[in-house]
Amino acid sequence: MRQLPALLAGLGLSMSAFAASSDKWDLPVHVKKLDNGMVVVVSEDHSSPTVGVSVVYHVGMRLEPKNRTGFAHLFEHLMFQGTPNAPKGVFDKTITGGGGRNNGSTRPDFTNYIETAPVSSLEPILWLEADRMKTLDFNEKTLKNQQDVVKEEIRVNVKNQPYGGFMWIDISQHAFQKWENNHDGYGSFQDLEGASLDDVRAFHRDYYGPNNAVLAISGDVTPDQGFALAQKYFGGIAARPTPKSGDFTEPLNKAEKRVEQSDALAQVPAIAAAWKIPERGSRDQAPMAVLAELLAGGDASRLYQGLVKGREIALNVDSLFGLVDPWTYDGPTLLTVFALYKPTSNADAVLTAIDEEVAKIAKEGADEATLKRVKTRMLADWNNSLESFINRADTLAKLQTLWGDAHVVNKIPGWIEGVTSEDLKRVAATYLVKNNRTVIDRKPVAKEAAPAPAPAPAPAAGAKN
Repeated sequence: MRQLPALLAGLGLSMSAFAASSDKWDLPVHVKKLDNGMVVVVSEDHSSPTVGVSVVYHVGMRLEPKNRTGFAHLFEHLMFQGTPNAPKGVFDKTITGGGGRNNGSTRPDFTNYIETAPVSSLEPILWLEADRMKTLDFNEKTLKNQQDVVKEEIRVNVKNQPYGGFMWIDISQHAFQKWENNHDGYGSFQDLEGASLDDVRAFHRDYYGPNNAVLAISGDVTPDQGFALAQKYFGGIAARPTPKSGDFTEPLNKAEKRVEQSDALAQVPAIAAAWKIPERGSRDQAPMAVLAELLAGGDASRLYQGLVKGREIALNVDSLFGLVDPWTYDGPTLLTVFALYKPTSNADAVLTAIDEEVAKIAKEGADEATLKRVKTRMLADWNNSLESFINRADTLAKLQTLWGDAHVVNKIPGWIEGVTSEDLKRVAATYLVKNNRTVIDRKPVAKEAAPAPAPAPAPAAGAKN
């Protein structure tokens, strides 16, 4: 996960896809499947002489080998370490030298590799992506180096950080029952060190074939050009058998789980409350997304106004959909509300306040003006995220991978608009209930009082006090 917490920045702002007679923004989406099973998505936009490219593989933390926690993440790092044809450093230098940038990340259900650059760099980017799809430079030195890199990332982002990711790592370990859903995808040092070259070769062979990948290109390219280039660089790569995934489904929890943790680096206590949410494609998915925004989406949200401004027991309120967003998951996922709270309060007070706000929604829903405000904010955020070509390509590739339909990108706004107050009442009463909730109360380690200084000895004759 190269810079996991970082949000993707934008490039290539565009308004050209707006229809002249409507404020509805329909992205152009063209999809083609190559003979080897690779799916290609092209979104044409000539407003800037740039492109965004995303290659998404349908493999992530849920599919990594048991006793190899963090292996999908480790492998993502190895994808940047060179091939027999493009040694280490060539990938980054080729893209950044042409004015572009690139990155990658690992999530539960996919691993994505993204680039943005002037359109003149499109062919070199596709050559490089196809080259590392074929094979990598597998060697012990590189593996050891990247094992150390990932371990250092864990130290920096988790072990040496206040709260240490407890709102997405630890909470999942307690909320889910199946190993695929509850293990630490960042990885343990022991498991990372146990990964062998044979593990790496097998993972690439099994999950990094063209038939397990989606290529999306957005920007200054026509569909015919994009499909021709995809065929040119990827069409000759043979499909490879992909292991069948297991059954990761889990029912809603039936009893609340409460965990208390200590944190030597934290200054104030924090709480994470998480609920299992509807599966992807459920009629409750869009209402849950709107409910999360209503509850914890910014300073105007119910929880911010209720806990921070009203009761003044919390310092902030935020929410998470696992490691992704409300639309890009393909297995059991949590809605987690995270808050720092005042040392003069306690976890029970915070949970009681959350329950009161949820109960109001379950009983009353949301008035028309509030619902319109929440939807408007969500639609603005959605459209803004798609203005940059790199984000647009990445979103299209993820949706095609998980939903099997990149056109979902143009359906989501309608799903948001269609959520009613009754929908909010239903999902609040169904999912955000105590029995489906997992809670972690993270408290600072009490600082021991400094020992009282020993009485000073009587000064010797002639000594200065």
